[in-house]
Amino acid sequence: MTAAPGRVADTPRAVSAVELERQAFRKRQGARSVAISVVSTLVVAALAWALIINTPGWAAVQQQFFNPEVALASLPRVWDGFLLNLRVLAMASVLVLVFGLLLAVLRTLRGPVWLPLRALAAAYTDVFRGIPLIIVLYLVGFGIPGLQMIPERLPTEFWGTIAITLTYSAYVSEVFRAGIEAVHPSQRHAARSLGLSHGQTMRLVVVPQAVRKVTPALMNDFVAMQKDVGLVSLLGAVDAVRAAQIETAAYFNFTPYVVAAVLFVLLAIPTIRLTDWYTARVRAREQVGGIV
Repeated sequence: MTAAPGRVADTPRAVSAVELERQAFRKRQGARSVAISVVSTLVVAALAWALIINTPGWAAVQQQFFNPEVALASLPRVWDGFLLNLRVLAMASVLVLVFGLLLAVLRTLRGPVWLPLRALAAAYTDVFRGIPLIIVLYLVGFGIPGLQMIPERLPTEFWGTIAITLTYSAYVSEVFRAGIEAVHPSQRHAARSLGLSHGQTMRLVVVPQAVRKVTPALMNDFVAMQKDVGLVSLLGAVDAVRAAQIETAAYFNFTPYVVAAVLFVLLAIPTIRLTDWYTARVRAREQVGGIV
């Protein structure tokens, strides 16, 4: 069957021998790299293990920090506290995304009429990025209830969520702002030329592109927040850290702290791997090339 005049036949383009050779070479190099990595990792792990167990105090440290019986006995209480950390993390994550995006939009407003809002948003980010989270927890968890503006006493879980939201919203807003400013001005001009208002341009054109650009940075902030939710124990909340402290005092053993640490690590690993995968995917998409 012949192609129509002026039309190129729809035949698949064959991969050249040069490209096939390159693919085979990359495959061999990848297998070799994996083998070397596995061997070197096993060697380093074996040396580290041999050095640790041969130290004079290893037996005492193992008994105090890695006691299986204490770990199993303390796990239920530490797990119950860890569920509180998960609730704080879930609520704070949503509030941080919403409030951080609002601050970023306020800081990107143009025109002299918006100067008070821009100045207020800039002052907020400067203050809460400068104050340590521990101090914010004390100010919010003990200072605001001390004003007695609310007739009933709210749980410390609530105040811990508010403190984490205030601090991380300042960081996330700067990430969002960097993404918004990274969108080329031609995108805004094109949207406005089509009749979209400023709000529609931000919502439909600018913000979606900005979120896609800064997703890896946002996920890294989320990993950091997963660890900092353990600081709500400073307000008296019985989370994983405070439960581990209680169990440590009961058993005169530090193993419950290790149990809490393992739970936090298991929570962070999926997010870390997802962040690495997404970052590699974005990099590969940006650096994709044609077939030779």
